[in-house]
Amino acid sequence: MSNLVQKRILLGITGGIAAYKSIELIRLLTKAGAEVQVVLTDGAKAFVTEMTLQAISGHPVRSTLLDPNAEAGMGHIELAKWADLIVIAPASADFIARYAQGMANDLLSTLCLATESPVLLAPAMNQAMWRHPATQANAKLLAERDVLNIGPADGAQACGDIGPGRMSEPTDIFDTITAHFEQTAIKQDLTGQHWVITAGPTMEAIDPVRYISNHSSGKMGYALATAAQARGASVTLISGPVQCAAPHGVNLVSVKSADEMLAACESNMTQQADVFIGAAAVADFKMKTATDQKMKKQSDSDEIQLTLVKNPDIIATLTQKKRAKYMVGFAAETQKVVEYAKGKLVKKGLDIIIANDVSRTDIGFNQDQNQVTVITKDNTWSPSKAAKKELATQLVSFIYEYTASTPSTN
Repeated sequence: MSNLVQKRILLGITGGIAAYKSIELIRLLTKAGAEVQVVLTDGAKAFVTEMTLQAISGHPVRSTLLDPNAEAGMGHIELAKWADLIVIAPASADFIARYAQGMANDLLSTLCLATESPVLLAPAMNQAMWRHPATQANAKLLAERDVLNIGPADGAQACGDIGPGRMSEPTDIFDTITAHFEQTAIKQDLTGQHWVITAGPTMEAIDPVRYISNHSSGKMGYALATAAQARGASVTLISGPVQCAAPHGVNLVSVKSADEMLAACESNMTQQADVFIGAAAVADFKMKTATDQKMKKQSDSDEIQLTLVKNPDIIATLTQKKRAKYMVGFAAETQKVVEYAKGKLVKKGLDIIIANDVSRTDIGFNQDQNQVTVITKDNTWSPSKAAKKELATQLVSFIYEYTASTPSTN
């Protein structure tokens, strides 16, 4: 049974082209058993109709603060008390600004101030508007007030721009809502612990337009960060370039190169972390010297030579410096998977290594499912193939149980 059954979700829709996506979000929520009531701002009415939203949600749509019929019984206060969670999707720059300043000049902003329930924002706006210092300051202020957030995603926008500002997909928002209610039921046995997790690929510049990288999507590392945070850990996620939405409640540090990733790890582990998980697919090599200008084709040659040097071994460096009490690594292999992983476990001084076969097309890089072998100095465990989010929950449980029963050597 879904954990959304009989959950009461108030969905606020503000003005923006992404408003049409909220129709799918309502469908997902009601299908999972949630009760959804919708509140529209005046701007939202230009993009979606009250009749459509009422038909899908099964409830009348509210849009007016001073509705004589509703306000006869202080309707906006009752609605604020009714919700288990308020979700604003899309959340425009204007709404985020008004909410941050504590304004209550329409029904939706009034509800957000009057409620004692959590509020989740799914921002959506032009990339320049999202990057503007005022919007960033407003978003930061709301985060400091424990307002939840998902996104925005990066990509092509309706206006033709490309960059951060797209509203997260309805399925991602639905997953975040599900995770929110799951978290309230999950034992917070990692409270007080600091976990540092790396994710995604690194990008090593050849010149200003070319780079060396790999096919890592970052999904496994992001799922691990979400699972650890759900159990109460303070999580720092250090990520190479990916398309994954930032997990709620996680300190996301974005980097590109292996050097930047190592520096970010060290700066976020000045005090010894409880657990480090190296889930990133770090490029083994980088250019000895990246050029400042684009390398041009040589008309008289069909070949070009690049001089590569080894990248720093992030996990080995952090292990040597004892930056975490427990060190967990990943081994992405295409052959002799377990054998090679066991070698890395010893060579890098890890407590646990998680090996997966990236030669398989049904798991690993760019896939939503994965299958791994978990190896310690004394045991080997092979959980069944599963969705990365489910597998991450199992892996966090394994790591927690290992750390609770095995004295740290760091």
